[in-house]
Amino acid sequence: MMAALPVAVWLWMWLGLAGPALGAPSFAEVRAAYRPSDAQLVDRHGEVIHELRLDDTRRRLQWTPLSEVSPALRAAVIAAEDRRFYQHGGVDARALVGAAVRWLIGGPRRGASTITMQVATTLDPALRRRGGPRTLRQKWRQIRLARAIEAGWSKAEILEAYLNLVTFRGELQGVGAAAQVLFGKAPHGAGEAEAAVLAALIRAPGAGREAVARRAQRILAALGRQVQGDLVMAAVALALEAPHGTGPRVTAAPHAAQRLLRAVRGAPPQPGPVRSTLEAKLQRMGTETLQRHLLAVRGQRVQDGAALVVDNATGDVLAYVGGSGDLSSARYVDGVQAPRQAGSALKPFLYGLALDQRLLTSASLLEDTPLEIPVTGGLYRPQNYDEQFRGLVSARTALASSLNIPAVRTLEMVGPEAFVQQLRRLGFAGLRESGDFYGPALALGSADVTLWELVNAYRALANAGIWTPLRMAPDEPPAGAPRRLYSREVAFLVSHILSDREARSATFGLENPLATRFWAAVKTGTSKEMRDNWCVGYSRRYTVGVWVGNFSGEPMRDVSGITGAAPVWLEIMEWLHRGTPSAPPEPPVGVLARHVSFAQAAEADRTEWFLRGTEPAAPAAAPTLAGGLPRIIAPVSGTLIALDPDIPAQLQRIVFEAQAGGEPLRWALDGADLGPAGNPVLWKPVPGRHRLSLVDETRRPHATVQFTVRGPAVE
Repeated sequence: MMAALPVAVWLWMWLGLAGPALGAPSFAEVRAAYRPSDAQLVDRHGEVIHELRLDDTRRRLQWTPLSEVSPALRAAVIAAEDRRFYQHGGVDARALVGAAVRWLIGGPRRGASTITMQVATTLDPALRRRGGPRTLRQKWRQIRLARAIEAGWSKAEILEAYLNLVTFRGELQGVGAAAQVLFGKAPHGAGEAEAAVLAALIRAPGAGREAVARRAQRILAALGRQVQGDLVMAAVALALEAPHGTGPRVTAAPHAAQRLLRAVRGAPPQPGPVRSTLEAKLQRMGTETLQRHLLAVRGQRVQDGAALVVDNATGDVLAYVGGSGDLSSARYVDGVQAPRQAGSALKPFLYGLALDQRLLTSASLLEDTPLEIPVTGGLYRPQNYDEQFRGLVSARTALASSLNIPAVRTLEMVGPEAFVQQLRRLGFAGLRESGDFYGPALALGSADVTLWELVNAYRALANAGIWTPLRMAPDEPPAGAPRRLYSREVAFLVSHILSDREARSATFGLENPLATRFWAAVKTGTSKEMRDNWCVGYSRRYTVGVWVGNFSGEPMRDVSGITGAAPVWLEIMEWLHRGTPSAPPEPPVGVLARHVSFAQAAEADRTEWFLRGTEPAAPAAAPTLAGGLPRIIAPVSGTLIALDPDIPAQLQRIVFEAQAGGEPLRWALDGADLGPAGNPVLWKPVPGRHRLSLVDETRRPHATVQFTVRGPAVE
């Protein structure tokens, strides 16, 4: 009675083959619903440049068409799993009967599932085993679904789906992932020994080396193949020793991939790779160049950097290097999007605004002399990078040589609020405060900006003053409408200044990494305490930006924009123009050239460009040099000084500092003589209101300030 029961059961299942079939999805629907575990990012030419793991539960790559699977692998799988695959209609009756007979006589059990039945199991979660053999109800449903698949699919489609859905070993699902991870090959490259091993793993994915080797040899024998045992054992060893949890194969653009592929997570299945505007060769070259130059300054406390290359005409991002990879202190931080202080890299937009408002011309003379501005926290004293003062300089020299004090004086003309508004229009979204909040330090780049924003703002200058958004995908919708931020004439003037090698030489010399063999406009920037340095510049076709620093905010040691970021910028620019030289832009009709001679011989005579209507009728007028008149530098009139009782009295002193203007003046405090004004004086503070003057020998005051001291008297 017990022995007859299994026969009755198998007979019942066999008779069920004549019953109605279940509805099955079409092959096209199954393929469309397939989703790889890794999203692929391809460059503008279709080359894969990055793979990003999206599914941590399994590893499967892009769907592999049957035509891309080697004949040896197809034959080995059929020999191992379903020898009569091309003869049956989804259910192998002979295999079912054979399995029942072996069960009756107590022989070794062997499953009777065909390839089609296994495909049915992958499509219907209710058919999967749950810790034991399938129930009769599950087997019955599996048979009916297999019949439905055979009725609507071709044999080639069934085999193709099976090869893409079956699990081979560990997390590896599908022939694409298995061949790539276990053997480092595409499925079309699998040889006979490798094909036999892959087929052997389907039946027992967790089997040991000897068991897999024996089964692979049986598969080869069934196919009549003569393969040396050493080759089989080598293939088994390679497959079983492979790191099954290995990461993506291509990782050339990790931060760009995060930006473009993060939308894929949780989204409907993707039909294929995600296309980008990137250029694979340039992406790799930019990464290697950044890493090489960072290694050169590693001993100066530099670990991180980023680079961005864009096409001026289209706004396409051609290279997106968000970090220095293994060299980085925080490799997952995106340096292209991380906000950092801009330093002098914002100056072109300030001078451009002053030129557009006709407050300055390129030949206007500005004072590069000591400057003090009262601010909420005390006195703001800007200094030049080399801590020198040059007296009168033209706006051209001030911008090209990145002089700080003339930039602060220019901001005073323009107004901090007007400059903030212009920066916002240029795409600097991080400037959320008013101009008064940033104060005069905004001229020297105290605001936080990103490399993405900075590069596109420079690109607006390259595009004759018109700003348009950048894009990283060919079909990406515009993130903003085009807008004119500078006139074509002003964009030409700023670009002409930034490309002027001679005007730049006052600070950088004639030979430096900013000097290219072709036309390019470029500017560097270094933030306070050398925490960040930048180099951004453009040719007629490309804009390139580089940031170098530390994501931790740690200061670098003796690394400025000219030594940190500029060499990277230069090498990328020269690579881009290795076969396409860049010519200077043509002057627009609204500018004209005039010969200028500077008053007080401030600079050598030259030909200068002017907006039409601003050209001088005589030599450029020079303002009175404030540094030539006697004045009190410190304290500033109106200063409130608070004494601290916790600081030792001998350490509390107030500095009196003056510029005597070449006259023999003396200090006079509340009418009392304190000595010559040629050198700073350290005064022991006394609480109260005080009047400090510079007086001559007749006691006539030439400069006077008033200040207040509060707190206990210093003993």
